[in-house]
Amino acid sequence: MALRKPLVIVNGQVQQIQAGDTLDAIVNEVDIVQRTNNEASAVVIGTPVYVDGSGTVKEAQASALATSRVLGLVQDASIAAAAAGNVQTDGVFVATTTQWDAVAGTTGGLTPGIDYFLDAANPGLLTATAPTTGGEVVVNLGLALSPTELDINNKQTVLL
Repeated sequence: MALRKPLVIVNGQVQQIQAGDTLDAIVNEVDIVQRTNNEASAVVIGTPVYVDGSGTVKEAQASALATSRVLGLVQDASIAAAAAGNVQTDGVFVATTTQWDAVAGTTGGLTPGIDYFLDAANPGLLTATAPTTGGEVVVNLGLALSPTELDINNKQTVLL
């Protein structure tokens, strides 16, 4: 098989990459899906949601297996009731500290180095404390990288 060199643009001209040159690029690929909000009110950025029986999304909650299958976090500032919006399913999710405070019950955003879980007591919220009661579901949503960044995990859930 012949060795092929990548093409690059230099001063507006397409050229083969020169011997000794390297490609350097940051790749930040995340998956985003569009879904319709099936809640009676708007869902805000950072809200964990699951896909219901009609293919729309509702606020996820760790109190039952059916509502704990998290698709991802609402990416838009908010998605109105019956409106379509974006849900991020993986990668680093970024929101302001105030936005995180609204869905994680924190002050000053997330705590770096802490895992966040789906809340069992309140739909659509995150918590730094994993559920421990029988019948609840442990869903690790991600690891806080900074007060404004959560690395979405979507790990396997555990039914207690």
